[in-house]
Amino acid sequence: MAGGSGERFGERKQYLALGGARVLDWALRAAAAQADGVVLVVPADLADHAEPLADVVVAGGATRSGSVRAGLQAVPDDAAIVVVHDAARPVPVPEVWARVLAAVAEGADAAVPGVPVADTLREVGGSTVDRSRFVAVQTPQAFRANALRAAHAGAPEGTDDASLVEAAGGRVVVVEGDPTNLKITTPHDLDVAELLCR
Repeated sequence: MAGGSGERFGERKQYLALGGARVLDWALRAAAAQADGVVLVVPADLADHAEPLADVVVAGGATRSGSVRAGLQAVPDDAAIVVVHDAARPVPVPEVWARVLAAVAEGADAAVPGVPVADTLREVGGSTVDRSRFVAVQTPQAFRANALRAAHAGAPEGTDDASLVEAAGGRVVVVEGDPTNLKITTPHDLDVAELLCR
């Protein structure tokens, strides 16, 4: 998933330089090392540009969920497992990929990596909540292909695909994530990723 407009960051962060490559190249390399094929979803104005690390390049939609649906249309019908990964998570974490893939192979409809929440959590306008009940969810997220396709039927919207699979009645499991698997959201995150990718 590299279709973001970069509104929060101020520019398309997935195309910025990181350790001698672009941010998205790191994510593409990780995907290519784990998958039989890679579908890259990009902003519509870049869909005609070839990407050597991707098998297929498609234009994203107006929303994240719309972009995932665009990517799913390019996934072969006989694919058993689909992994959705954010290009904005460039730090290599092959063990996380292995864990989400194994969980789906063992029968889950979806598997997401999660890391414990370190900060105190407080509801806006409310009280402090027990952080031990929560994890911060990351990508890559793995899915039984038919469960992900069914979850996207009717074009629902969600902040991630696991929430859509869960809403459709699928079983989502959380596996151990990696705290170094940061999502680049601010320029500071890019500086941290540069250190982690060395």
